[in-house]
Parts: sequence; structure tokens; C-alpha cells
Amino acid sequence: MKSELSKLVQLISGKKILVVGDIIVDHFIWGTVSRISPEAPVPVVNVTREEFLLGGGANVLHNIYSLGGTAVLCGIIGDDEMGERLQDLLHGLGASTAGLVKGRRPTTVKTRVVAQGQQVVRFDREQTGALSDSAVASMTAFLDKNLSDFDAVIVSDYYKGVIGKPLMKTLLARVARVGEESGKKIPVVVDPKPSEPERFFGASLITPNHMEAEKMAGMTIESVEDLRIAAGILLEKTGCEAVLITRGEAGMALLEKGKKLVSIPTTAQAVFDVTGAGDTVIAALALGLAAKASYTDAASLANIAAGVVVGKIGTATVDQNELLAVLHGEEVATTFSSC
Repeated sequence: MKSELSKLVQLISGKKILVVGDIIVDHFIWGTVSRISPEAPVPVVNVTREEFLLGGGANVLHNIYSLGGTAVLCGIIGDDEMGERLQDLLHGLGASTAGLVKGRRPTTVKTRVVAQGQQVVRFDREQTGALSDSAVASMTAFLDKNLSDFDAVIVSDYYKGVIGKPLMKTLLARVARVGEESGKKIPVVVDPKPSEPERFFGASLITPNHMEAEKMAGMTIESVEDLRIAAGILLEKTGCEAVLITRGEAGMALLEKGKKLVSIPTTAQAVFDVTGAGDTVIAALALGLAAKASYTDAASLANIAAGVVVGKIGTATVDQNELLAVLHGEEVATTFSSC
């Protein structure tokens, strides 16, 4: 298995992934606290620096590039300063911005104020809800022109309104058409929010976490048998070929149609921060499937990537050298990112 996964790490290089979904700018305000405000019982934060990072589907794209693939992001941004910042961040990775549509809603921004290593407050600037017909039409036009260029599609759903039924129906229909016309199978991998799971009917695979799987299946998961039943319910509800339930320190569980449940134990040496781990999982998973790996091998690769990223502090990514180090039995050092 290790030799096969080592080969897979090499094969994912250069694979091209389309990321469709909710786009977020993560804004961090860093500072120190030495007193309480005389105006209200709240800390006074002395700001020392600010950072703007790729979030949501854009962070998935960042993970793909870190793992050696390439990606294009398709989603909605605002005609505003944060939209420009996001495009600059994408250009910094060498990523195209051709799939971005400027809509009437503002670019979604999550601002976190952090002092003494603790998050003091978070405030969000966003407008959610169904997309306008013109926005869906613009995204559809991009799909029609470019979909056949990609080796896999990731749907990054934060339930902000982009991944609605109309867009998913269009996306899956276009994927099917490419398959019929060219014989090229394009896997569609979904990182879902629990609401309206029927949106994803016909995707290749969904990757809910433990809590999301419980909500989507309508049951509590307390045993391996519960896990198998819940995954089976999700297969039926979504019509997917496979379900991968991520379970934190308990690893992952994969169920393919017509097969037995496969438990994949975590490879994490230590867990310091799970921020962005789901983005790492789906990025590695899609790259593996794009390289024609089986669901089991692609999930195993994603599990190793997740095991590395949770050993890092802050929003982090994983590269191929780190994956190979784990596969060769080497220890990956804990790192501290700036966020």
C-alpha cells in the first residue's frame, strides 16, 4: 500500500481541478491586550498586524497548488476591495481568475481578532441566499466553455447560496455531457453542508464530517454499525458512488456502493489544530481521483494529508515532500503558521 501511495503522490502532479463553490476572504487582525475598556467590559486590542488569506473554496484551491496540482476557482465575488484582494492572492499562486463572477453581493469576509493567541471576536460581512439568474448564467457559460479541460471537480459548499439546486443540476448535467461526448470521466467530489442533500444527487463522492453525516442521515452515530447504516442512507439520498465520513482523531470511514465499509485510521502523530483540515482532505482526494486512483487509495492519501495538516498551528497546507515523509516512516515536524 505504501509503495502504491508513493507512486500516487507523483501522479497527482499537474492534475487540473475545478473548484466550484463559496469564496471567502479570511481577514486576521492580530494584536495584544493589556487593559479592559472603560466604556464597556471588553478588552482593548492594540493592533500589531493584519493578514488577508484565501478562505472557503479559495483555500481548497490553495491546498491543491501546495500538493502539486493546478486549479481554477469558479464562484461569486463582489465588485469591491476584498474582491480585488482575493484576485491578487490567486494571482500570487499563479491561478487563473477566469472563473470568477462579479455579482451584486459583496465578497464574503470573515474577520477574526486574535490577541495573546486567543480569538477575541469574529465578525462576518456577507450576503447569502440564492444566486441571481444572471450569476448562474455566467457560471454556466464558464462551465460550458472550460469543463472538459479539468481532471476532477470539487464542490466546496459553505451554504452561502452559490451551491444551490440550479447550479448543481447544471454542473452535473455538463459533467455527464462531457463524459458522453469525449468518454472522459470527471469525478465530482462534494464537501457538503447538511441542508438539502438532494442537491448533490449524482455526484461521485461526498465528504461530510461526523456531525454533518449524523444530520444528513437523521441519526446518531455511536458505533461502527451506526456508521455503516448512516453511510448507506447517504448513498441512497445522494445517489453517489461513495461516501467518505471524516471523523477527526478516529480517522475516516469509506463506503462504496456494493462494498463493505472501510475504516481508515488516522496517521496524525499529534493534533494541534483542525483548521482547514477538511479543505486539505477534499483537495488530496480529488487529486487522487484525477490520477485514476481507486476511492480507497484516494481516501488513504487524503487521510495522510489530513494527518500532517492537523499537526500544524493555524491555517496550513501540505506538500508532496511531507506526504512522502509519512509514507517512508519519517516524522513530520510541527510547524507554526502566521495565522
